[in-house]
Amino acid sequence: MPRNSSLISKPWLLTTSAALSLVALPAFAQDQIAPAAPVDAPAAAPVPQTAEQGQDIVVTGSLFRATVTPSPVTTLSTESLDRRGIPTVQEGIQRLSSNNGAALTNSFSANGAFAGGASAVSLRGLSSSSTLVLIDGLRAAYYPLADDATRNFVDLNTIPDDVVDRIEVLKDGASSSYGADAIGGVVNIITKRSIQGVSGRAEAGISEGGIAPSQRLTLTAGTGSLDEKGYNAYISGFYYRSGGVTNNDLPAPYNSSDQSGIGGPNNILSGDNFGATNAGANIYARPTGGTQYSLLNGGCVNGQPTTNTAGGVVPSVVCSQDSVNRYGVVAPTIERFGGTAKFTAKIGDSSEAYAQFNFLQTRSSYTGDPSGIYANAPAGIYFQPYSTRSNAASYAPGSGALTLPVYVCAARANCNATNGTLNPNNPYAAAGQTAQIVGTLPNSVTRDETRYRVYRAAAGINGTFLGDWDYRVDLTAMHTDLRRQQNGYVYIQHLLDVIADGSYNFVNPSATSAATMNYLTPENITDSSSDLYQAQATVSKSLFQLPGGPLQLGAGASVYYEGIDSPSANSDINGATQRYFTINAFGTSGHRTVTSAFGELNAPIIDQLSVNASGRYDHYSTGQGAFSPKVGAKFSPIKELTIRGTWSRGYRIPSFAEANALPTTGYVTNSAGLFNDTYLAQYGCSVATFSTACPTYLRSGSYGATTLASPNLKPERSRSFTGGVVFEPIRNVAFTVDYFNIKKTNAITSLTSGDALNAYYSGAAIPNGFAITPDAPDAAFPNATPRVLYVASALVNANTIQSSGIDFGINSRVNIAGVTWTSNLDATLQLELSTSFPDGHKETYVDTLGNFNLTAGSGTYRWRGNWQNTFQKGPMSLTGTVNYVSGYDLSAEDQGTGYRDCGLAPSPAYTGCRVKSYITFDLNTSVRVTDGLTFYVNAINLFDRLPPIDPVTYGAYLYNPVQTGEGIYGRRFLAGAKFKL
Repeated sequence: MPRNSSLISKPWLLTTSAALSLVALPAFAQDQIAPAAPVDAPAAAPVPQTAEQGQDIVVTGSLFRATVTPSPVTTLSTESLDRRGIPTVQEGIQRLSSNNGAALTNSFSANGAFAGGASAVSLRGLSSSSTLVLIDGLRAAYYPLADDATRNFVDLNTIPDDVVDRIEVLKDGASSSYGADAIGGVVNIITKRSIQGVSGRAEAGISEGGIAPSQRLTLTAGTGSLDEKGYNAYISGFYYRSGGVTNNDLPAPYNSSDQSGIGGPNNILSGDNFGATNAGANIYARPTGGTQYSLLNGGCVNGQPTTNTAGGVVPSVVCSQDSVNRYGVVAPTIERFGGTAKFTAKIGDSSEAYAQFNFLQTRSSYTGDPSGIYANAPAGIYFQPYSTRSNAASYAPGSGALTLPVYVCAARANCNATNGTLNPNNPYAAAGQTAQIVGTLPNSVTRDETRYRVYRAAAGINGTFLGDWDYRVDLTAMHTDLRRQQNGYVYIQHLLDVIADGSYNFVNPSATSAATMNYLTPENITDSSSDLYQAQATVSKSLFQLPGGPLQLGAGASVYYEGIDSPSANSDINGATQRYFTINAFGTSGHRTVTSAFGELNAPIIDQLSVNASGRYDHYSTGQGAFSPKVGAKFSPIKELTIRGTWSRGYRIPSFAEANALPTTGYVTNSAGLFNDTYLAQYGCSVATFSTACPTYLRSGSYGATTLASPNLKPERSRSFTGGVVFEPIRNVAFTVDYFNIKKTNAITSLTSGDALNAYYSGAAIPNGFAITPDAPDAAFPNATPRVLYVASALVNANTIQSSGIDFGINSRVNIAGVTWTSNLDATLQLELSTSFPDGHKETYVDTLGNFNLTAGSGTYRWRGNWQNTFQKGPMSLTGTVNYVSGYDLSAEDQGTGYRDCGLAPSPAYTGCRVKSYITFDLNTSVRVTDGLTFYVNAINLFDRLPPIDPVTYGAYLYNPVQTGEGIYGRRFLAGAKFKL
């Protein structure tokens, strides 16, 4: 069994950094430390907003200018992302060490995900619904779809990369400034205040293996100086494209269904593992009640035979097929373009106004699996739509029990020898037998394309009045349009129609007419939208002097409207047959208005002690409301040391998806951990022989986890505490450690499916709150208890969700022999992420794949971090970045296993019980040719480290896309040029 590969087991990684520090500061991506940076470097020395100097900075999490909050704040500058070779802001946010658990990456959202085409951050592992994403301190519209059909979030792909100045990440509750729903923290995207001159970039990248190409072009032009001319105006545009990647682009074992090279099973389809749920891209038939299938369509795409062979299944008549190699998708093709226009002007001597408009379009597309004719059907549907006669087309879920009638006729109903003809697609028609068919259409594949358009406008004015009152008024409006286009998906009723009239040629699918194919797989287009409108005003004033400085008072009010209109792409509201196979669909609608009042008081009691207190009241038009307080303090017994801490309350009402969504079902691949030996004995195998002896009906199948929204959910409430120390022994070298502890009560979550599955497979009573739908019996094992087809449960308010951990970091800048060395470290140790349920049981997820239902098996990492070092001399700059994510145990308590008991590992556990840690190294070299021209080359994943094997996570094949990011592409190069005139 592999050892735990955490940072603790790699002492060199921390020992090396000890040359600069014993502990560290969460400011890994700061561009520089200002020469006069105060002790609290992360908040006090953010990257300047513009090239114009002397501007006060309002730090994320406070109403006051030129202030330092007691809260931990991480700042990412676009320059720092450049040095790391990170082309987009969304990717930079995804690499935050505080991003854990239920994050959603672009690659993960491919392959039929509910929120396809989107990216979301999950601070502290508390999910995207507890992380607030802002643009210039203002809210943004939700993505119209929901992650796992339950969590509304802001898509990180909507960020206008070309005009972003920095990203400030507040890593505790932000109840006073932005909203009590920021339970996990705040990501604040801050755009450039002003731009002068013309600048741009051209960039291209590709992996060493020739895959994952990317291109980026930007052009920005600005004019006017706010200080000299009193105005600035700029426009900016960008284009970005990343090419799609499929599994057959990758090296082994990620490119094949055959896992024998790593000690696992050979899942390439053959006569040895053929089954109803593993029939591949061909169609097989058997007489109703029979146990053997035979190839119905003549020929194979690969393998044998090449002619029609009715009569029974043996290896020579099953088309071998490597479905992973042929159809697997790693990442979609993403194409983005957009533009920004902003005008800023001085108003009198003390005010400044701005107006900004953004447009962005993202298109994400991929080609998936062959068109399915039996999978993912609604639970419990058994029907014969045209007659109850045995020769009518019929369908039963799960087992693939589609039947070919004996007779077909144009009328499609009551076909018999008088008004119909023998079915040419049914090899058993002459014997008067109906035939059951399984498989997928050999002549059709699915294709998904998401087109997402964002329109955003913002305007505001800020300044001073009455001599010493600061004020700010901001307005924003944001509208999103999402069109999801899906082709190649089989419509159930139309399938039954073409079976009944014989118009689809199952024997020779390529001979089927285009009209029939269009009827069988009609294009599915679903339009969704979301809106956000907000007005916010704040005022602040220094009241009088205290021994440590001015007593500051701030107050504000906000009103915003948010709404979503997202019809289901595959609703069965019109009947069980009036829908598509295999489409994961999400649907909800709703709107609400939220009004808020908030205030903040900052009291520097003495030079060594400062106290900050704030509070916010939010009232929702849906009837909820709450007051959320926050207090913080900083104490500096000596100038080199600061002790800081915060305490706050949070409040989040159920999202539209949680309260109003239609029932939605996601599919989870079976594993040995779902079953027990008594149950598997009915199929002639055991847990120990699951991967080799159990039929593919079990080991290659899946169960549907159906989530039911609940209008009766209570709001979530939270308590957040942070405490830390900041140590600055010498100028420009600073270290901190910050502890965080967040507890949510009435936390909204799904019930543990593992409890219901364990009860069913052990013959016990199904727990309250669950509904189990068994699959149809397998004809090969007609007396065995059928496996679970669906397990359904409603969202509930769990007792508590607890998240705690420690942030480490470093921010230093020193000059050695004319070389400037800047070092930034950001690391997080997750101590706890757990859920306690109303019945008293508790689940712990750290260092496992849990919360499996919440994270899609992408896990909760104990350690995550990166360390960036830049060496600069004259026009040359060299940056190296170490990226680290710890390994985890193949278990998840919400799947019915114990804590770290290897319960989800394959049996036999050919990969061991742990997924190894993952560490990569990136290298960037840049040369400033002239003052206005810079060339750079990045080597991403320089040492070509491929991800560790993970056979359980179902967001990707044999690796974890959240743990490894784009490391699956191997060594990748990025080269470009930047200019400024």
